[in-house]
Amino acid sequence: MKRDKAGQIRTGQTLDVSSLETYLRSKMELPNSNFEVLQFPAGYSNLTYLLRWDNQEFVLRRPPHGAKIKSGHDMGREFKILSGLQPIYPKIPRTYLFCDDLSVIDAPFYIMERLQGVIFRGHTPKEQLPAPAQMQMLSNEFVTTFAEIHALDYHSVGLENLGRPDGYVKRQVEGWTKRYINAKTADIETIEKVYTWLNKNIPKKNHTAFIHNDFKYDNIIFSQDDKLNIKGVLDWEMATIGDPLMDLGTTLGYWIQESDPDFMKKSNMNISIEKGNLSRSELVHKYAQITNLPMDNITFYYVFGLFKITVIIQQIFYRYNNGFTTDARFKNLDQAVINYGKMGLQAFQKNKIENLF
Repeated sequence: MKRDKAGQIRTGQTLDVSSLETYLRSKMELPNSNFEVLQFPAGYSNLTYLLRWDNQEFVLRRPPHGAKIKSGHDMGREFKILSGLQPIYPKIPRTYLFCDDLSVIDAPFYIMERLQGVIFRGHTPKEQLPAPAQMQMLSNEFVTTFAEIHALDYHSVGLENLGRPDGYVKRQVEGWTKRYINAKTADIETIEKVYTWLNKNIPKKNHTAFIHNDFKYDNIIFSQDDKLNIKGVLDWEMATIGDPLMDLGTTLGYWIQESDPDFMKKSNMNISIEKGNLSRSELVHKYAQITNLPMDNITFYYVFGLFKITVIIQQIFYRYNNGFTTDARFKNLDQAVINYGKMGLQAFQKNKIENLF
């Protein structure tokens, strides 16, 4: 198994290396050796870079170019979350500094520890993936870790003002609907039906917990030994205080499985399609056993998760379509938007979360 490897910086995503080095040397104790900046290739949201001084390594996170969605790309907020969680949750990277001086690299950024381990992504070669029996263990630990996060005592570390749990579900549905409309590049009837249904079926009862809001395999670092234990959880940019079932819905939206239609599986979004993984229904059952939360309305949360992912993809495609980014990976994301819309429509019409086609 290979670690997530950083490489050449993509066109249009370079940093002012000289300015960055000067700033970091004024703030951190660093070795007097050559400074190297590389970029991690995965991820469609915030940009992640590897900073290296010989054998000393750090990670830099900054917003994507052309992004105007402050709540999803607020580096200061993500730094605050990671720093706040450190006393109560060991599965996160240590943070070092936050910088909002735009003269350094023309964007806010923060520096954190580089956790050593393995990240399994949808495009990870088959020969590097765990065998089915081990994949089953991974998916079970995945759910256990997810429930751990929802049980964190956020009050004890002063993160209770991170979000507004009252009315959270309603605000989320209405907010993501507005984001989709603002980022539209085409009229897609299936998606209009999905967000109309969501707005008409908002649950009256909300639950409250600390939630990650982007919990999926490629945001998890596993140990490099045969045990493949979870060492760290990454990408806390959308974490907040809200309804854990909405968080579960987002995770289910990313959880493409072996029985899903080919148009979803071919996206290579998640290793959840590999043999040995829990199905979405099994994931929900295990999560319910741990948390004792009711799952009688799980279809709503799954449809919301699919719609939320649809909007995130559409926002990225909107940036590409309008020339705010030239990243070639975004060229065909409009088809992914259509596919997620199809899944959402089938889910609420059939009132189930799998075997939709």
